Amino acid sequence: MIRSAVTVVVVEAAVVVLVILVVLIVVVIMLIIVVVVVAEVVVVVVVVVVVVIVVVVVVVVVVVVVVAVVVVVAVVAVVDKIR
Repeated sequence: MIRSAVTVVVVEAAVVVLVILVVLIVVVIMLIIVVVVVAEVVVVVVVVVVVVIVVVVVVVVVVVVVVAVVVVVAVVAVVDKIR
């Protein structure tokens, strides 16, 4: 039962990361299209800032998810050994 719970957590984390990456890719493609269509300096600067913010947020979320998974796996391993 404990192992299945760990599997579920890992699968959920993987799904979350994949969804975030897909969304990020779509956003970047849309922003690139906007930049190509409207090549004004202000728009380009705003788009670059937005992309940087989105990338930072995604990286933070991925790191948090990975850390959470590692912690859960470690806790489960310890509980398993105690039993």
